[in-house]
Amino acid sequence: MVETHVHFPTDINLLWDATRKVVTLTADLSHACGLTLWRQSQFNLRQFKKLYRRVQKLKHSTSQNESKREAQRQAVAQAHQDYIQRARELVAKAESTLACDQVSQWSRPSLVLEVMEIERFILHARRQVEQIDRRVLQGQKIPHGEKVFSLFQPHTEWISKGKAGVPVELGLRVCVLEDQWGFILHHQVMEKQTDDQVAVSMVTETQTHFPDLKVCSFDKGFHSPANQAALRERLDLSALPKKGRRNKQDTAREEAEAFKTARRQHSAVESAINALEVHGLDKCPDHGIDGFKRYVSMAVLARNIQKLGAELRQRERAAEQRKRKRAA
Repeated sequence: MVETHVHFPTDINLLWDATRKVVTLTADLSHACGLTLWRQSQFNLRQFKKLYRRVQKLKHSTSQNESKREAQRQAVAQAHQDYIQRARELVAKAESTLACDQVSQWSRPSLVLEVMEIERFILHARRQVEQIDRRVLQGQKIPHGEKVFSLFQPHTEWISKGKAGVPVELGLRVCVLEDQWGFILHHQVMEKQTDDQVAVSMVTETQTHFPDLKVCSFDKGFHSPANQAALRERLDLSALPKKGRRNKQDTAREEAEAFKTARRQHSAVESAINALEVHGLDKCPDHGIDGFKRYVSMAVLARNIQKLGAELRQRERAAEQRKRKRAA
């Protein structure tokens, strides 16, 4: 899992991000067009941030007194109501600014792109206002599929892998395929995909460049009946453990010596994963999905070069040792 460079998302801080960008971008555009509608934009942001901080600090009461808990619930609801109401006002003002004749008739090469960017953040702000209203004021639960985890890195996914001390990670999964000598043959950035959806494509694409690939070991998460059948057609041995209860045929297959040998070698890929993380692939600093994929590809290339260098150094040391023995 490669993390993206984002802060932990909540609906209130995402609304702050969206509204902040709407105000600053619209104020810059307004100033360039000669309008004075946003001359107090910095003051407006400071006032809006105070409402954000107030919402951020308020917590639900844990008192045993029902009246105190109810009073705190009302205070929390009111703070959220004030916050989203002010966001609505700022967004509405931005929309009216974009509709001004001075803006629409202004000749500037980048005008269309600037307006599109403002409109994109307006949509983000309206979505966050709606979700806060539904969650806090109406008591609804927001479905996971409707949530966005970063406005600036929209490809970011919420990944819960069940690790101890790491309840959630923000980024994208990356699948790697390593050979027996420790070189990474192929990798794939998984956008809204799980392991079982990339098993066959990883093998197929790797075989286009390395047709000698005949044996491959997988984690249990790559298992599905369809994957088992497809991989048997492409590989001489597919060391893919079955999830859940095994029948006699599955037990016999997984207890075969060739299967066990392949599984014992599988743990070596963890070393490659750790090396990638230690040498910069723990978190991606680049922006956008294209930048993310480029950064991952460069990290894989760097790992292979590092591995090649280590192998060459080892051969050089072995050659030096042989020379010393002959000289002695």
